[in-house]
Amino acid sequence: MGIGSRISGRIFIFSSIFSDDSRLYYRSVRGILMTHVVVSGCMDCKYQECVAVCPVDCFREASTYLVIDPDECIDCGACVPECPVDAIFADTDVPEEEEEWIERNEEEAPNLPMATGESPVLADD
Repeated sequence: MGIGSRISGRIFIFSSIFSDDSRLYYRSVRGILMTHVVVSGCMDCKYQECVAVCPVDCFREASTYLVIDPDECIDCGACVPECPVDAIFADTDVPEEEEEWIERNEEEAPNLPMATGESPVLADD
């Protein structure tokens, strides 16, 4: 069983501690300050497949798109392959032209209702 640490309000679970040359190192199960982000490709689509596979209910719903609450996301990545418009990225992999969405997810998520997966899809298939 690993140990946890709280950094900037987020809890990180470490799978192991090991030492080398009198220094302690942590192998993180989650990674450091990493979460997933919904970008502009979700605008006017709002597909719900990602919501259905999320084990922690981290998706929040705006009127025409979804965002991810970074304080809830456990960085499992289950949502990434489910998005039919490829609008979900690890925050470290967000394309440069979409980087504003990292902050947008973080700022908007606390003020939006939890996505349940029951809203209609907006995209024309």
